[in-house]
Amino acid sequence: MRYSEVVCKAAGIIAVCVAAPLVFAQGPEPGKETSGLVPRAKPTEYQAQAKAGKVTIAADFSGHGFPTVDAPVSSENFVAVEVALYGPEGTKLKIEAGQFSLKINGKKPIEAQPWGLAAKEVKDPEWIPPEPAKEKGSGLSTGGKEPGAPPPVTPKPPVELLRTWQQRVGRSALAEGERTLPIAGLVFFQARGKLESMKTVELVYEGPGGKATLQLQ
Repeated sequence: MRYSEVVCKAAGIIAVCVAAPLVFAQGPEPGKETSGLVPRAKPTEYQAQAKAGKVTIAADFSGHGFPTVDAPVSSENFVAVEVALYGPEGTKLKIEAGQFSLKINGKKPIEAQPWGLAAKEVKDPEWIPPEPAKEKGSGLSTGGKEPGAPPPVTPKPPVELLRTWQQRVGRSALAEGERTLPIAGLVFFQARGKLESMKTVELVYEGPGGKATLQLQ
């Protein structure tokens, strides 16, 4: 009986170890492991500013590129807004990503999404995938590739590298909970399309500090 218990426990440990590298890739809980970005000296150093009661909201629209604390990453399916909140010295404010929404081209507001979702498909724009393995030559004039054969599959980034990129997003996301101002970080919204097609972009804040709309583009 004791031997069975030991075997079960050992099997459980092995299962956890095998699955561990994929846990982060599936997205941790929102607000966990986040520290945000360093707030700039004053709100006017951002693209747009607006008052919400005693709190000043400032923001920059980052588009599909995420300016993380370590190095930039990008996403085709999400856009990011760098948000900063300022207030009188000692001001504390409850912050949630859900307090923000984004209006693109005057359409229905897009609700902010947990950073874990935005992190799933990010990539480093400077990462160059290795060349796919070439097929052995068959002596044909096609260079060894049979006519009609599908193009080689582009290699995907290793799990550990993907995890590193995701951690950049997590460390740069706007920290949630009751926080002392000033505070800054990235907020993410699911939106595809080229930036050129986004003629107008508005960030809407509605939280304990009040309401505010920032014209970002």
